Amino acid sequence: MTVTVGTDVYYDMYDREIYNSPHETFRRLRDEAPIYRNEKFDFWAVSRHEDVLKVLQDRETFISGKGMTHTVAASGMEMPPGLFIAEDPPKHTTHRAIVSRLFTPKAVASLEGDIRRLCTEIVDQLDGRDSFDFMKDFSLRLPVQVIGMLVGVPKEDQPVLLEIFQKNLHGTVDESNFEENFLQGLLDAAAWFNEYLDWREKNPSDDVMTQLMQFEFEDETGTVRKLRRDEMVTYLTLITSAGSDTTATGISAAGALLSDHPDQRAECVADPSLIPGMVEEALRMEPPSYHFCRVSSRDTEWYGETVPAGSIMVVLPPSANRDPRKWGDDSEVFDIHRKPGQSMTFSFGTHFCLGANLAKIEARIAFETILPRIPEWTCDYSKAYLTAGAETRGWERLPVTV
Repeated sequence: MTVTVGTDVYYDMYDREIYNSPHETFRRLRDEAPIYRNEKFDFWAVSRHEDVLKVLQDRETFISGKGMTHTVAASGMEMPPGLFIAEDPPKHTTHRAIVSRLFTPKAVASLEGDIRRLCTEIVDQLDGRDSFDFMKDFSLRLPVQVIGMLVGVPKEDQPVLLEIFQKNLHGTVDESNFEENFLQGLLDAAAWFNEYLDWREKNPSDDVMTQLMQFEFEDETGTVRKLRRDEMVTYLTLITSAGSDTTATGISAAGALLSDHPDQRAECVADPSLIPGMVEEALRMEPPSYHFCRVSSRDTEWYGETVPAGSIMVVLPPSANRDPRKWGDDSEVFDIHRKPGQSMTFSFGTHFCLGANLAKIEARIAFETILPRIPEWTCDYSKAYLTAGAETRGWERLPVTV
């Protein structure tokens, strides 16, 4: 099957009409154009589960060092040192290993008590209300506090830091000033964290900032050293932005799905042991990542088409996660009893999200806390709206009545 014959399907990540309701487009891509060429924005895309998996597994052919999203890869900008999600070996191996020490199963499990306490404080403020915003008042408040606690940002300063990241993560995509805005976002975060790092050097504590300052490692040149300040700032920016935004997006998506499926929500209320499976299914159905990409290092063949070396290859987790070739004929159905499978929600292979387990624990505890006290809610979609970016897809506002 080719990309030029027999189909008029169109996709780009910037089209807001598609973004608002993408799944019919994804179905057509899978069926009619499994290798898709967008000439306007100069990218290729794969949408089937097996093809997304193929791209993500082959790190030598499909490299990450040119940028992880289309806007970044197409801009040609240089990635800051330490941004390991946009690096290839050996730098990726070195930098990821440093951060992975902070997200071991033991380290993440040790946060459960604090996460549950934070969830209880949040639900205390919602219990008894007739309405609230599931995203702003619930989903978004927990992850930023958890990451703030982990990194070492005082609670009173976390809202300001969150505002910086939300502004830069969900700003409207404008090709004319994307690189300027992207770099400004990094500068804003760098200025913020530099101030705290200055203070932490004089006031060490048991947090990520202190660990990063004290850590010694052997870099890709064989030199044993400590992290430079710019590398620490990049790590902190990456951990904080990813840990707060995508987790909140996933929790609010689950909240919407439970509103749309009150029978399955009632099952979770009656049997909390179903909640972990519900979280997995919600993340499959509505993954926070709308797209990410690689750049091909050589020519590759796909369904009779040659994708040239140097091409931007876009992968579509929301499509792969609903591919009936992987999930069966009911792939579009939300089912909390579904047997878990290999979703693409947190990527795959060497770039699998380090914070995946923490995100799932936060989501699980969030619903273990809210469902016993607020067992029913109804989303008011007439007043809800999605985020404005192209990298992630989720609710900016999600009003509910109870």
